[in-house]
Amino acid sequence: MLTRLTTAFASTVASARRRGNLRRAALAGLGALLLAGCAQPWQQFQPMGETTTAADIDGSGKIVNVRQVLQPNEFYKAQIGTWTKSDVLVNFGRPVETSYYPLMKREVWTYRYLEDNVWYMMYSFYFDDQGLLRTTQKTPDPLHDPDRRSNFF
Repeated sequence: MLTRLTTAFASTVASARRRGNLRRAALAGLGALLLAGCAQPWQQFQPMGETTTAADIDGSGKIVNVRQVLQPNEFYKAQIGTWTKSDVLVNFGRPVETSYYPLMKREVWTYRYLEDNVWYMMYSFYFDDQGLLRTTQKTPDPLHDPDRRSNFF
């Protein structure tokens, strides 16, 4: 994004110079700097899907319970061989990442979460070609591994 902003700014300045309008170039520069301030590294705002809040609503439409569902005691409710993609979507929301492993014939949905307010983890659901849950997997989140962090910049 910053590269696109810089390129757009450079072309605006060049165009303004050709027309002799330096005030316009200065305003364009100020605008580009303000927009560049919005382009921050992922650690500062972290839209990584580490929280999903669910609300339980009774028949009259009253909220009876609100809870964070991206946590182990919620993940462990998923029933292998019974739950479908729809069940996982309803219970946990959209995954942060999806992939398909053709040799296994499995689609994988992955959710990031913070376990015990300490460990950044990933929880993955593996579905067969019919959309039935076949296995799950819990792993450390490599985005928060200090030894590997430099690989993501």
